[in-house]
Formats: sequence, C-alpha cells, structure tokens
Amino acid sequence: MGGKPQQDAPGEIQSLILVDTSVWIEFFKDTKGPETRFLIRAIEDEEDLCTCGPVLQEVLQGIRIDADHARVREYLSSLVYLPVGRATYLDAAALYRRARKKGETVRKPVDCVIASCAISQSVFLLERDGDFDSIARYSTLRLCL
Repeated sequence: MGGKPQQDAPGEIQSLILVDTSVWIEFFKDTKGPETRFLIRAIEDEEDLCTCGPVLQEVLQGIRIDADHARVREYLSSLVYLPVGRATYLDAAALYRRARKKGETVRKPVDCVIASCAISQSVFLLERDGDFDSIARYSTLRLCL
C-alpha cells in the first residue's frame, strides 16, 4: 500500500521522511545497509527529515557516552518534530488490532505508535524493522524502501 517518496530526477527525494530508530541505530554504528545509504543520501541532499517522541526516546536512551548523547540530541532536535497525541495512540491500538486479526502480531507495540504518527502526518517512514512491513500490509503506511 502507499507508495514511495516522489523523485524529480534519479536520486532526488521530494517528501518528508520520518526516520525510525532502527535506521538511526545503524547510521550511528556506521553500518552501510540500504536504509543507511538512503538516509545518508537524504542528509546529503538536505531532504526534510522528521522525528517523533518515541523515536527520540528510543535513540537517546541507548547512547552511553555523554558527548555522543549531546551531539545526537542536538542533531535530532534540528529535525521537524511530529506531535504524538491521544489520537495517535488510539490509531496505534487500531493498527495493532488490525494486524493481529489478520494473524500477525506486531512484536513492539511502540512501532504502531510510530507508524500511526507517520500515517496521520502523511509522511514516509524509513525503517529496517519487520514490524512495519506487517503494519503496512494492513494500513496506508508508506515505506521508503
């Protein structure tokens, strides 16, 4: 379902992208998977990236070195922030239940919150977590890859 970010020319992304924790972790570990390469290209092209509360929390709580924490916090604070309110959580519960009724259990319910945020704000999600594939099958979640 959904689609991919619009491209004006090969390699040019033209859409707001919510980057999931799974991709940020790989990015900061300097892993060169397809999602990380996509993120690097988006950063180099100065694309509009965004974040939300659950992603901020997950990324920042895992950083052990204070200097790294401060640097990452500053960078993530410069991104567009998508609000997460009551409706997002209600929609997240509906996403979880919809997948479960189809025989798929989302392992991390916070992924439903992140997906609901992306859906409600009409942004693409860059991720490397199988839970989002399940959610996308039963919703209008738009994945980048």
